[in-house]
Amino acid sequence: MGEIVFRGNTVMSGYLNDEATKDAFKGGWFHTGDLAVKHPDGYIEVKDRLKDIIISGGENISTVEVETVLYSHPAVVEAAVVARPDNHWGQTPCAFVKLKDGSNNVNDQEIINFCRDNSPHYMAPRTVIFQDLPRNSTGKILKLALREKAKALGSLF
Repeated sequence: MGEIVFRGNTVMSGYLNDEATKDAFKGGWFHTGDLAVKHPDGYIEVKDRLKDIIISGGENISTVEVETVLYSHPAVVEAAVVARPDNHWGQTPCAFVKLKDGSNNVNDQEIINFCRDNSPHYMAPRTVIFQDLPRNSTGKILKLALREKAKALGSLF
């Protein structure tokens, strides 16, 4: 997995904020912030955003992959995963989940166990918070707000 970078005549010349432009165009290439893998047939599969990757005990965890597992749970209607500080592991996955109507009997441990059964153990959330997910005016989940909430929870240990 690596970051998608490119350059050419049709790439934008920069951002209004010069500091952001320097970061985005380091080495003469435009750094998109998207992480992807290139398949043998030449296709590129975008996996996650660089800023959304969780580093837990030296393992890189894609929030998109954890969210995919969460969405496969029969009681989950919406999910978003962000990093939560952890004094031992550095970061651990923190899942924000909205349940389907009538799924009030599902608890955090059931969600965690489901993720452990359907993905590598280290990728399972250690924290699950049930709530409506904050969205912007176009309906996109506001992960920045969720990151702040997870950070405010403090470290697990």
